[in-house]
Amino acid sequence: MEKIPYLGQTLTRWRVGPSTFLALPEKGARLMNWNVVLGDGSLRDVVHWPEISSLENFDKVRGGNPILFPFNGRCFDGGEIHFWRDARGVRRPMPMHGIARQGEFKLVRTDPNGFAAQFVPGDEARACYPYDYEFTVTYRFEPLGFACEFALSNLGREPLPWSAGQHIYFTLPWSEGTARSDYMIRIPAAKRLRQDPAGRLVPGPALGVEERLSNPALIDTLHTALTGRDVVFGEKGRAGDVTVRLGAAETPPPEAAVVTWTAAEDSPFYCVEPWMGPPNAPETKVGLHWVQPNETATFSASVSVK
Repeated sequence: MEKIPYLGQTLTRWRVGPSTFLALPEKGARLMNWNVVLGDGSLRDVVHWPEISSLENFDKVRGGNPILFPFNGRCFDGGEIHFWRDARGVRRPMPMHGIARQGEFKLVRTDPNGFAAQFVPGDEARACYPYDYEFTVTYRFEPLGFACEFALSNLGREPLPWSAGQHIYFTLPWSEGTARSDYMIRIPAAKRLRQDPAGRLVPGPALGVEERLSNPALIDTLHTALTGRDVVFGEKGRAGDVTVRLGAAETPPPEAAVVTWTAAEDSPFYCVEPWMGPPNAPETKVGLHWVQPNETATFSASVSVK
């Protein structure tokens, strides 16, 4: 574990076996980059981080694993985007993907195998989510992977709604001379959904358990009713697959979701995102979870490379 300068800030670098992890925990509790030294001595980026010249818009950088809290994706209230209505009927603002990715965190623990950081809500966050709570993000780094756990503790007197997740940017393609069409993804989902322009959940495309990542129908698709916890993608017929695992149970909750997305045909990344539920959970109630007063709830996901 060491400190390194980066664009006027100080990053922490962890080396665990052949893996190196980079993070600036105070900025959104985001893992910025993960790379692995392969057996032939070459370096493979697993979690993508682009070349940037400034950290001014850190939350908008397309890289790492932005933390989505308290709600994933786009929230709507009566068809109007970026709003939600609480249990008392009060309408409140809610940015896309919530308030944590652009928020400040305080480091509460760091060691040679990871860190834990706690959200420090600012004025915007309190206006969007005006509750008494602690939200902590904990990472455990391993030689060929990492685990990330969210813990939401309710310190108040009313139940807390949430439906959180990660927006992980994976480097893809990762082998020289390959294209996105050379990579396959296996998602054990029995149901696919999309979100319409008014925030409603509508039927998604018909997809097989295994698809090429070049299939445009995968983009912005919500894969739900998961029959297993592992989503696996990689080069067909070659070693090095990435596994994204939702939670510890063999079968995730029925409303848990995996989202597949990328920005363009030539983007150097592909996002495979473990979410507690689909977007707009406060309005649709699909995938909406509650934390009772004086209780703590958790959500975890892990990523590994074979």
